Amino acid sequence: MENTEHINPWTTLTTENVYDSPWIGLTKHNILNPNGNPGTYSVVHFKNRALGVLPLDEDYNTWIVGQYRYPINQYSWEIPEGGGNWEVAPLDSAKRELLEETGITATKWTKIQEMYLSNSASDEYCTLYIAQELSFGDASPEDNEQLEVRKLHFDILYNMVESGEIKDSLTVAAVLKTKLLMLEGKI
Repeated sequence: MENTEHINPWTTLTTENVYDSPWIGLTKHNILNPNGNPGTYSVVHFKNRALGVLPLDEDYNTWIVGQYRYPINQYSWEIPEGGGNWEVAPLDSAKRELLEETGITATKWTKIQEMYLSNSASDEYCTLYIAQELSFGDASPEDNEQLEVRKLHFDILYNMVESGEIKDSLTVAAVLKTKLLMLEGKI
């Protein structure tokens, strides 16, 4: 539910683009905060939509992707995820990411969540899907990706999220939402 009844209490005095790349931009805003005090607010602008896909077969097996994540200096297990151009339908980008990272295609797709990933510092927006009725082929990751694909039962993945072993926000949200849908008998 979009909140349209509140008036923006922030006043932007000046805006300066501090950094720009093909993926992100950083903007510094000199502002008056809601109390009227001057300050600075920096915002990371993402140029693509974030996407995540939880592949799920008829036996409730799923596939996750492992890779070393530079920003956190850690190896991370995640659902297949990536970015999609805003001018491309999110489902088309999700299908591309799933195929690229795992070699999996699906004939049944369910959008399960849309969310901001860190709305206090960025405008990054994400769409999550469950992919079902799966077919398998060869993965073709991008040249900057070194991926490991792992098949495991959904219950194991759920336990990894519940125990805190998996911390990736797209994965956590997709797994918890999928579990809820399972409990409601919708998956």
